Amino acid sequence: MVTQLEDIYNTYFKDVFLYVYSLSGDKHIAEDITSETFMKALTSLDSFRGDSDIHVWLCQIAKNSYYSYLRKKKSFVDLESLPEPASEDNVEQEISTSEASMKVHEIIQNLKEPYKKVFTLRVFGELSFKQIGNLFAKSDNWACVTYHRARKKIKARLGDYR
Repeated sequence: MVTQLEDIYNTYFKDVFLYVYSLSGDKHIAEDITSETFMKALTSLDSFRGDSDIHVWLCQIAKNSYYSYLRKKKSFVDLESLPEPASEDNVEQEISTSEASMKVHEIIQNLKEPYKKVFTLRVFGELSFKQIGNLFAKSDNWACVTYHRARKKIKARLGDYR
């Protein structure tokens, strides 16, 4: 069991770290959340049913941990220090600025399934359309179309904030 846990850690640590880093934009936060993710995964490994890929499961734990962290730290954010949102229509670029990032993440969380999962797996999980299609037992074309529809919905809702 110990070697299995070591294998999981060694195999997925970098992916989970990069995912959290893409959410937070801060190496230290990403390191902390990634460590917390693997501790939570270790304590709840018995509850992993295998309905999804372990990579997806770990990223879901990481995302939930990061959002819990944000809720705890929400009162400490200095709104004056946040940059203005980017003016371009590039959703991926919007994610890179912290104010726009929070708006985009809020919009993403309010998307209906499967748009939310497909967009998150593509942008933050950096999975290919083929991998995403496999996770949903669909084609890579389905994943591509779903991603672009999600992206269009995010752009439209982001326009409502401007």
